[in-house]
Amino acid sequence: MEMREIEVFLTLAEELHFGRAAARLHLTQARVSQVISRQERQLGGLLFDRSNRRRIRLTALGGQLRADLGPVHAQLRDSLERARLAARGRTARLRVGMMPFNVPDLQCYWEAFRSRHPECELQVRRAPYVEPLARLRDGDMDVFVTWLPVDEPDVTIGPVLFHDPRVLAVAADHELAGHDAVPHEALADFAHAMPPAMPDYWEDGYLGFYTPRGRTIERIEEVTSADELIHLVTTGEIVHPFPSHVTRYWSMSHVRFLPIPEMGTIPYALVWRRDGESELVRALARTVREIGAPHV
Repeated sequence: MEMREIEVFLTLAEELHFGRAAARLHLTQARVSQVISRQERQLGGLLFDRSNRRRIRLTALGGQLRADLGPVHAQLRDSLERARLAARGRTARLRVGMMPFNVPDLQCYWEAFRSRHPECELQVRRAPYVEPLARLRDGDMDVFVTWLPVDEPDVTIGPVLFHDPRVLAVAADHELAGHDAVPHEALADFAHAMPPAMPDYWEDGYLGFYTPRGRTIERIEEVTSADELIHLVTTGEIVHPFPSHVTRYWSMSHVRFLPIPEMGTIPYALVWRRDGESELVRALARTVREIGAPHV
């Protein structure tokens, strides 16, 4: 197998879902299926049980291949990455995954860290929309910028970067579109959508399951990307609360963003794996604490 084909197999073995694997790999589902089918022909056996249309499973052969290939792939990937860093005169890399959309607002932190640690290549990327905490645990990112609370025994909570008021995204022709603001209680009058497999307390921290008066805030669908989410808003099928910084970066004539004053602010902080804490992770946290809240 070529390196990319190994990545396709291992990603599908982790996701057990062709759509999510294709999204992570930036491939079509058809291409992922083609790669897996070719591997199965070459090996002479099935790697995945596809009898359940909603969720596939690894076969015994697939499980054995994942166990054998996983460490080899990780070692090869790390070796290639160290070589790439050395070619650019760097000795280390720190990967920051962003759940919020305001990367430019936080540029003061990234620039200060880079100036203090020129030996380190700092990468700031969008975090995966589905199960980002699992990606943090898997080592796909070293530090994660996300909303609080995060209450995981293996995750350290670092400094808060900012607090954002909440706004409700609605379609331009939605019945709420002409309002100046939306009461928190009104969220129970409309359908919502959220990513799958979130810890309940974490999802509740972003969008509560109940209004202050105890009315249910209904989720009608699971979404796997921000594009899918905003599409459902524009069709009028759902409304969705966002941190207010999206209004500075999303200019959409077919979407209105309405303040939800009663919902309060939502904090975003650095978090990282306890077993992944390094001097560079601590250095980034120190940089955030020393600079304080960004001016936006």
